[in-house]
Amino acid sequence: MEGIQHKTISANGLNIHIAEKGEGPLVLFLHGFPELCKIPGSAPAWRHQILYLADHGYRAVAPDLRGYGDTTGAPVDDPTKFTIHHLVGDVIGLLDAITSEGEKVFVVGHDWGAFVAWHLCLFRPDRVKGLVNLSVPFIPWNPNGEMVQLLRAAYGEDHYMVRFQEPGDIEAELVKIDTKTVMKKFLTFRNPEPFYFPKGKGFKHSPNDETVTLPTWLSEEDVEYYATRLDKNGISGAINYYRVIPLTWELSSAWRGAKVTVPSKFVIGDLDLVYYMPGMKEYIHNGGFQTDVPLLEEVVVIEDAAHFINQEKPDEINKHIIEFLKKF
Repeated sequence: MEGIQHKTISANGLNIHIAEKGEGPLVLFLHGFPELCKIPGSAPAWRHQILYLADHGYRAVAPDLRGYGDTTGAPVDDPTKFTIHHLVGDVIGLLDAITSEGEKVFVVGHDWGAFVAWHLCLFRPDRVKGLVNLSVPFIPWNPNGEMVQLLRAAYGEDHYMVRFQEPGDIEAELVKIDTKTVMKKFLTFRNPEPFYFPKGKGFKHSPNDETVTLPTWLSEEDVEYYATRLDKNGISGAINYYRVIPLTWELSSAWRGAKVTVPSKFVIGDLDLVYYMPGMKEYIHNGGFQTDVPLLEEVVVIEDAAHFINQEKPDEINKHIIEFLKKF
């Protein structure tokens, strides 16, 4: 698509597939669930940002993360190999392979990619010039417990992160639903409320046989490719990010109270389900976020935008990214 190159880089024990275009300072794009960096003829998930940044003098690189797409080598049957320490290790290995020694880069993350990017800055601030994260703010280590148990207490057993915990359970349930339908319902969810997946009943917000009307930013070709990759590789690699939340929490206690000390900008949609998690708005706007990320320069809330904001509102997101990068 329009000069985007696709390569495979050996790093951190994986064969990491990347989409790349442009020359200049490197901007690393980290995708979230359940996206990919490559959709022939149409995407990657960051297609608008890659093309825009490349046209404005930057080298844009977007990898398929561990367990996704054409990145291979991760044991998807072992969730313990998907901790945040593994994921940040993959990023450092990739940067070592595609940059000069010790080079600092810009990072843009969304959803799980944002979670990885925050922790990249927490663990290795020496490798990041500046950060723009979308949808998921920094989530500090919580002495009261890990996220899954807190969400279970708040929303019960049907919340999607809770349902994702038992190995093989959600995989078996999704197999019973047409794969294209699964992807459509994940990607088009735009209700500012918890995402529920009651056992044996499918998507609570939309019956499995209900027709999904695609938004203008998502094509049938996009969905077809997502479904094809899901049918080929399965969804366990992506689900492992959720299954390992308790272990990541245990392994991260040494960073209790640690700050993210990289210049940062945060953007979220006003219809994003993350924005409505318990205490999230208060944390973002009432000082907690700024305390944990002292170099946080700006928080932007975009109206009438849901979770997949980089695809739904590409022009606004591109504008916010380039405005931030030009400060350096």
